[in-house]
Amino acid sequence: MSEVNEKELAEFAAEADAWFAENVDPDPGFMLPLTFMEVGTDQQFDFLRQWQNKVWEAGYLGAAWPREYGGGGLPEAFQRAATKAMRKHNGPIMLNAIGLNWTGPLLLDIGSEAHKAKYLKGILSAEDIWCQGFSEPEHGSDLGNAQTRAVREGEEYVVNGSKIWTTQGNYAKYMILLARTDPDAPRKYDGLSFFLAPMQIPGVETHPIRKLTGEYGFTQTFFTDARIPADGLIGAEGEGWKVAMRTLEYERGARGGQPGGYVITERDAFDVLDLARRMMRGGEPLMEDPVMQDRLMDFIIEIQANRLCQERQKVAPLTSDRPMGLALSSKLMSTELVRRLNEFAVTLTGPRAGYYVGDENAVDEGIWARGYLNAFSATIGGGTSQIQHNIIGEHVLGLPKS
Repeated sequence: MSEVNEKELAEFAAEADAWFAENVDPDPGFMLPLTFMEVGTDQQFDFLRQWQNKVWEAGYLGAAWPREYGGGGLPEAFQRAATKAMRKHNGPIMLNAIGLNWTGPLLLDIGSEAHKAKYLKGILSAEDIWCQGFSEPEHGSDLGNAQTRAVREGEEYVVNGSKIWTTQGNYAKYMILLARTDPDAPRKYDGLSFFLAPMQIPGVETHPIRKLTGEYGFTQTFFTDARIPADGLIGAEGEGWKVAMRTLEYERGARGGQPGGYVITERDAFDVLDLARRMMRGGEPLMEDPVMQDRLMDFIIEIQANRLCQERQKVAPLTSDRPMGLALSSKLMSTELVRRLNEFAVTLTGPRAGYYVGDENAVDEGIWARGYLNAFSATIGGGTSQIQHNIIGEHVLGLPKS
């Protein structure tokens, strides 16, 4: 990676700021998803796909990925500047979350040249949407017990089984798939393999799942004698667990390499502060209540602490005591904070908290109740908060499994 030219970086940042100021539409005419897990209509999907492609073509997504794979070939500081401008102007989320933040970094790290050439540019441009095939209906968080089968037949694998919570599965062209290739392996983890699997082939069906919010975004995927090419195998056959664990490190924010942008719109404590100023109780703004002031200040402090921790984990001497502590904690801290912040916002709306999106009596068109209900998906995906506590206990604090 080349050395950062500060003058060029400043010019790039100014150009990005001007571009997002001009191109972000504050009101597209319909409610945009807050996260990639909420893309439930063709209208939302088409808008976000075009938006990601537009950002990429402008040079503000994948700026630090290699040029030969569709990136800009610039130092990482340039992408950080572009993402900062994107947040400043409240740009919509990037659509292709699994491709951008999971599959792409994995391929850049351990993928073959053929895989990089075939998949990376389409990930950035949003031409090729990716989904994730890890969880299964009967096995909950026990990922190592996955039972979807993949049997080798010549240059193909025949896949049978089912995956659930497949985000954007109905739109995806490809899936990162964890399947069992050796049911007789002495350890269940040894019988799994990791595939880059096509979705738009015979034998693959997706059924949408309607969430508590009334929206869609998740699907269940069924494989019935689906034939996927053997050259989609990542790592050797039987090494899928190791590859899957590496993939989850990207998902949990413990490993870098993502191309920039963001796939979740973060609710800021200052948004809730504005809500507290507008909501009235006993004839006075809630913001005048010292208890509310105290709680809001706690959220503001926690948000700032999380941001500083993200910067701190980039400086090795500041994390020498527990090098992976912050990286393995970030997913748990951020998702639970968002859930609690939305919950607090809903309490501020008082009796009107019972009104939801589409009801004229809902506060701010129901975004706070919607945000609260949707916040639970992030505390489950990538390993539940309970699993995250176990990971921190075992791998950071050195506690025993039992």
